This record gives sequence, structure tokens and C-alpha cells, in this order.
Amino acid sequence: MFKPISLFIGLRYTRARKSNHFLSFFAVVSTIGLMLGVAVLITVLSVMNGFDRELKNRILGMVPQVTISSNQIITDWQQQIPQLEKYSHVVAAAPFTQLQGMITAQGQVAGMVINGIDPKYEPKVSVIQNFMAQGSLNDLKQGEFGIVLGKKMADAMGLQQGDKVTVVLPEATPTPAGVVPRFKRFTIVGIFDTGAEVDGMMAYVDLNDAAALLRLPNGAQSIRLKLDDIFAAPEVVQDVLKDRPASYYGSDWTYTHGSLFSAIQMEKAMIGLLLFMIVLVAVFNIVSSLVMTVADKKADIAILRTLGASPSTIVKIFMVQGTVIGAIGTLSGAVLGVILGSSISAILGWVNNAFGLNLFAAYFINYLPSQVEVSDVLTIVVASLLLSFVATIYPAMRAAKIQPAEALRYE
Repeated sequence: MFKPISLFIGLRYTRARKSNHFLSFFAVVSTIGLMLGVAVLITVLSVMNGFDRELKNRILGMVPQVTISSNQIITDWQQQIPQLEKYSHVVAAAPFTQLQGMITAQGQVAGMVINGIDPKYEPKVSVIQNFMAQGSLNDLKQGEFGIVLGKKMADAMGLQQGDKVTVVLPEATPTPAGVVPRFKRFTIVGIFDTGAEVDGMMAYVDLNDAAALLRLPNGAQSIRLKLDDIFAAPEVVQDVLKDRPASYYGSDWTYTHGSLFSAIQMEKAMIGLLLFMIVLVAVFNIVSSLVMTVADKKADIAILRTLGASPSTIVKIFMVQGTVIGAIGTLSGAVLGVILGSSISAILGWVNNAFGLNLFAAYFINYLPSQVEVSDVLTIVVASLLLSFVATIYPAMRAAKIQPAEALRYE
């Protein structure tokens, strides 16, 4: 005899029933519903994880995570950088000067945020060097007035490496001909392509060239810091400013892009909660399937009871059946979800290009990112299995309460 008997009978009830095709169909539907619910939940959370990753790597990798600035030009930034790198969570530091203006070329004008950087220090705090489509940051040399543009801006204005652009600042300069804006001719020495919105709004020039453009002494307006934990940014700002004169002030990424990051986190939580309702619906289908199975198997239950099966054995039989349905649906859904979550970017990218759609225009990047997190998959699988197990309790208890005499009266 196969032991335990409850496991043997429970597994047998799980298999297709020739006598009642409706119950068999309902069990299959319950399994498929749970599978789809788990798969969709994993896929959507993977997409939200992808947006979170791209925000950290592309956006927060380009903009300063922490900025330490002064009301005066920081001429001793080379001495301050080693000091700043000793603070907790600070990985690297680099000088920069930021100015706003316009670039003109071929009769077109566009607003631009221009960063004056030191090519030696910038790769330590930014990912810009990893996304250079043409040229290099090392081509920015003092006195040569080179500029690095984003690909989106270069394409919009029809520019290529080696072309000339004019940088116009909103500051006026008195001349014999009158007051005119300050401008300077630059040569495009590089083009970067991050695939994010910064490609159309940011440019880079040499740090001292930026100072010359602003007619300031050689130096930096600010020093940007790269951290090993971006969420420690407010704390780092406070620690650094405590050791600096009153002329220094600081800011961090939470002021510039914190709302975007919070929105992604909130969307992930809300979408996850809403989609989890699909799993709950599938679990309720398991309850319904087991309740109908109990009603259909009253005679079998009565015979088992008369043969000596205890109420706990009856409970285990139907708990085994429901748990098997839940396990099959959950595990198959997890496999499908991981496959979809890993390939959804390529699939939608192909659809977008094949049909000439513009599916990603509303996002800060031009493709759909995705990243399957093992922790998310495990959480969903465990929660689904637990819910499936809990769903078996009521039908199983109901089966255990069936009286043999009542069930066999009309058989």
C-alpha cells in the first residue's frame, strides 16, 4: 500500500477525471489562472526594477549625486578632493563648473546646460566616458575650446564630430557696438549617447575653458561627489558642510531627481499590489475547484470514512490536491515570468521598430528596461504557495465534516 494514503489519494484526485469533465476543466483553469497571475506579476516588477536601475546608472550616473559649492571660485579644489574622499560613503570627487546658455549652429538654436569638467577626474564620478559614441573626454584640452554634445542634440541639429558650434551665454557684454550677449566658438570633439533625456540637454567643456567663458579665474564653482550609497547623500552633505566655511553650501540628487525616483518606487509598490489581486483571484478559483470536488466526492469520502479513514486524513487528502494545483501554477508561472521578464525588453524593442511605433516617448529613456530580481521572484513564489495552501483549509475542513450515513443515503 502506498503511504501516506492521504498523499496517494490527493495526487490521484489531482489528475484528470474522466467521470466529470467540468471539474477537470475548472482545475485546469485554476492552475492556468495562477500561472498567468504569477508570470505577469514577475514581469511587471522586472520592468519596474529596470527603470529603477536605469535611473541609478544613467541619470544619477550623469548628474551629481552630491554637490559642494561655494559663493566664490574654488581655486584649491585639487587640495580639497583628497580631503573630501576621506568622508564616509564618498568614493570619488571631481571639480565642475555649470553654466546655462544656448548653442547655435546651422541656423538652429537650442538651450543647453554646459558642464566645465576636468577630463582626468570626471570619469571617477560619472559614467559619461562609458557612453562616448565618438571621441573621448580626453579630447577636451584647455585653450582649445572643445565641446562634447549628446547624440540627441547632435542629431536634432545635424551636427557631427569636428563641426563648429557657438555657445551663447545670457550675460551681456558692453562693446563699442552696444551691449551684446557673451558668446564663444567651440569645436565638437566628442558625442555621447546614454539613451536618456540628458542627451538633449547637457554638454561638456574643459573646466578652465568654462572659467574663461565666464571671465573668472581658473578654478571650479563646485565639487561633485560620488557615493557608494546614493541614499546617504543628505547625510554626506551635512557632514561635509560642518567642516567648511559659511560660504559653502551643498545639494544632492534628491533635490533634482528625487521625485522621479520616488515616483518609480511608488508605481512599483502600487502596481505590484494591484497585480497581486490577480493571484488572489486565481487562489479563490482553487477554493471553488476544491469545494466542487468535495461535493462531487461525497460518496468516496463516506467510503473512506467507513474503511477507517480519520477526519485528519480526509483533510490532508484535499489539502494535498489544492497544494499540488497551487504548486504547479506557481512554479510554472515563475518560470514563465522569469523568461518574459528577461526578454520583454527585446520583444517590445522589436515590436517598436518593426511597426514604427513610439512606445517609449513618455519615458526618460528610449527603450523598455527590465531586470529580474531573485528576491522578487522568491517573494512572489513563497506568497503564492502560502496562499494556495491556506486556500485548501476551508474545503478540506468541509470534507472532513461529511457524515458517511448522510452521504451514502441516496447512493
